Amino acid sequence: MKTLIDHIVKVGIADLKFAEAPMHLRTSGLGSCVGVVIYDNRLKIAGMAHVMLPDSTSAKKDNINIYKYADTSLPALLQTLLDKGARRHQLKAKIAGGAQMFSFSSTNDMLRVGERNVIAVKEFLENERIPIVAEDLRGKSGRTIEFSTETLMLNVRTVNQGTQDL
Repeated sequence: MKTLIDHIVKVGIADLKFAEAPMHLRTSGLGSCVGVVIYDNRLKIAGMAHVMLPDSTSAKKDNINIYKYADTSLPALLQTLLDKGARRHQLKAKIAGGAQMFSFSSTNDMLRVGERNVIAVKEFLENERIPIVAEDLRGKSGRTIEFSTETLMLNVRTVNQGTQDL
């Protein structure tokens, strides 16, 4: 007999996973990282990326983890869904994270990783014409998110702030 835990697909940091109903996608450790869920509500399939950084061009090595960066993980996420039968016009997105976890006295934009991640994710989704139907972004607290492919709800647990469903 399957339990609820059998239906949870864990998405690690700098990772990407796919699921179909009745499975759930879950990632934790979203500080400045952004969790991106793209789903097809007709087929009840979804993919989740845990984006750590906005741009892979700053990577120092050739064999990078493409799931770490918004500019490489999000195209892979989109292609995974299309390969599984999703229709581009059916796709929607829910996103969470992008917190500013530490206070900096510097105005150096490179230190604003959360904000840069949010901008990169939103630009990708806008360019691909994938509407963002729900978001919980920025702030100063970490999050854990869980997406149900059955209900299409994104549960967001924010440290010291409780839980909400988007």
